[in-house]
Amino acid sequence: MGTIIVFCSPEAVILLGIEGYDPEWQHDAVALAAVHRARFSRLIGKKMVSGWLMWDLAARGWFADGPVILGFGETNVEITHRKFDECSISWDQVDMSAPVDWYGTGIELDWRADPHPALRKVRGKALREVNIIERTTNAQWRPRILHAVEFLFDRGRLAIYNAMDENGIADIPERDLPINSWRRVHVA
Repeated sequence: MGTIIVFCSPEAVILLGIEGYDPEWQHDAVALAAVHRARFSRLIGKKMVSGWLMWDLAARGWFADGPVILGFGETNVEITHRKFDECSISWDQVDMSAPVDWYGTGIELDWRADPHPALRKVRGKALREVNIIERTTNAQWRPRILHAVEFLFDRGRLAIYNAMDENGIADIPERDLPINSWRRVHVA
């Protein structure tokens, strides 16, 4: 969307308008998978309790620049995409009861539970696998582009993907994915 400004104080980091949120950006699927493999492994078999999206109160819609938060009981995983192919996965950093101040713009933001149909489809279902999806290209300068974090549930699929500098959510069934331009990097 626009320029991201980071406000820092000795007490807290405020990024994306969320106090205490400190994403670490990756653009390599193998590295992203390696960093988070142990934590995702502990979620396998657990049910997704709810998913939360940052909500623009005035526009009455999803503010896709904010992280997508998936709740698995005592643990929340926060996924955010930016730029062309950067992704951050963080754990339990976002306090959804705290106010969100989008860089002093006056945009009124809050959190909404399960406002997207894809989130509602997998709520209450057990997680069985997590993957990082890369788009493969013929370009030698960039043969692979980090695209999405994929969650496979019992009878459901959820992908949090890069929608060009913001988040996108899809629940396209696995059988409908193109075979020749995607690569999965198994996480857990």
